[in-house]
Amino acid sequence: MAHLLLFASARQAAGTASREIQGSTVDEVLSTAVLEFGSDFAKVLGTCRVWLNGEEAIGAAAVGDADEVAVLPPVSGGCQ
Repeated sequence: MAHLLLFASARQAAGTASREIQGSTVDEVLSTAVLEFGSDFAKVLGTCRVWLNGEEAIGAAAVGDADEVAVLPPVSGGCQ
């Protein structure tokens, strides 16, 4: 199982910051997460970047048991 990490609005929509999720690719992990967390999570996911082990991921990237998939919503703010 991959370790799914959720941040900001993705964490709020899922109701958790992390979870062990089955899947052999990034897309499978995310699809399983959508089934588990529901439509609010799916809506947020559409605006997010996904990283695999600290590098931006594509959906077909292979995921193993020790891998970390992070879902990062866009952020804004800061000072000028």
